[in-house]
Amino acid sequence: MHRLIVALLSALDALIQVAGGLAVIAAPLTALWVFGLGATADWAALWPSTAAVWHAGNLVPLQVTLPDTLIAAGISADAASFAFSLAPLGFAAFTVIFGVRSGARAARSGAWVTGFFSALLVSGALSTVIAFTSTTDVVSTVLWQAIVIPAALYAVSVLIGGMVSAWRNGDDGVTDAFRDGLERRGAGDAVISATALGVAVTVAAITGVGAVVLAGAVAVSGGEIVALYQAGNVDILGAIVVTLGQLAYVPTLIVWTISWIAGPGFAIGTGSTVSPVGTDLAVVPSIPVLGAVPDASNAWLLLVALIPVAAGALGGWFARSRLHAVTEGPSDAMAPRVVTTLAMAVVAALAAAGMAVAGSGAIGPGRLADVGPQVGPLALAIGVEVLVGAAILLLSPLSHARPEDDSPSGEHGDQPIAPTRETRDRPFVIEDDQATAPIAPLTQG
Repeated sequence: MHRLIVALLSALDALIQVAGGLAVIAAPLTALWVFGLGATADWAALWPSTAAVWHAGNLVPLQVTLPDTLIAAGISADAASFAFSLAPLGFAAFTVIFGVRSGARAARSGAWVTGFFSALLVSGALSTVIAFTSTTDVVSTVLWQAIVIPAALYAVSVLIGGMVSAWRNGDDGVTDAFRDGLERRGAGDAVISATALGVAVTVAAITGVGAVVLAGAVAVSGGEIVALYQAGNVDILGAIVVTLGQLAYVPTLIVWTISWIAGPGFAIGTGSTVSPVGTDLAVVPSIPVLGAVPDASNAWLLLVALIPVAAGALGGWFARSRLHAVTEGPSDAMAPRVVTTLAMAVVAALAAAGMAVAGSGAIGPGRLADVGPQVGPLALAIGVEVLVGAAILLLSPLSHARPEDDSPSGEHGDQPIAPTRETRDRPFVIEDDQATAPIAPLTQG
């Protein structure tokens, strides 16, 4: 495919990604403006509100400053201005998935670098327009963050999708040259492929288990969640909007659940702790989904820390299979397996750190400025647990069972037997292995 076409398609992908995200946000807000606010609705605030949610979903911190009318109504002046940085990762997940797909398509066309720069340019231009047109006195952003962070999130996703696709399928360019260099130096190519596969399986397994545990907690705590809905005294439209907002935070809640499973847990306010060891909470916001937060401890819950270990073992099994499939030389060499084990632990720890950064932040003034998991403890816990699990599968000895040879040559198999001295001294005679009978002479009767 021509590079110009790849650039245009990548630009179109960036436009659709931004427009799609804004449309998903604007639709329920418009319904709220029409049916909830009615004649009192301020339509000039619809676009800034939509952009504010879009910014929050793309990891941009917001600064909220309440109007003077609310301060006069009794809100403390200290609580009138606060940061809001806990991202609804549902929107960020949409951005990442869309970007990875766009980058992979550009790589299949043989121009992933072109696709990356086109996506960076268009997403940066759109982020700039949104940032300059959406600032209000109530909700504001730091201008450079509102421009750079959404564009970087999408462009990096395009870059990752392009590089992964080029690594798997080749690009007749820099990626193939890099792989050729690794192959000439030994098993570097195999280690990178095995590490990538092992980490992908491990992270997918941990995330899947986190989603299942979260769903189970919501199901078990259904009564508390319904009670919080009723305490909020919202109508049908308000309940729908609140539910949609909580759905946008499902990936964020999965990150919290992963941190709980790994051991460090998470916080809902400064000084609070929610972990398998115990739960120590003060006053928390009346958000219905927070009714699923466990309020009791049990020593047996510490066993959930074995889940990341099992996920690391599963990833190690896949990684070892990949090493055996692509490594030349001894299939059970120790050095590539040791390097792969350590690399899996490090990359998994970095992935956990990224999850913690994205899944934590502030949701209000005072103690609500500290919500979510801590980066260091989660990264350390996941790294150590994945290291243990991966080491079990990658560093364990592999028995090689050689089938017995049924040939008469015994242990030599099909290898020729060296001639002995007696054989060399014996005259070379060609023997006929078929016996012949003498032919009787013909007689005439």
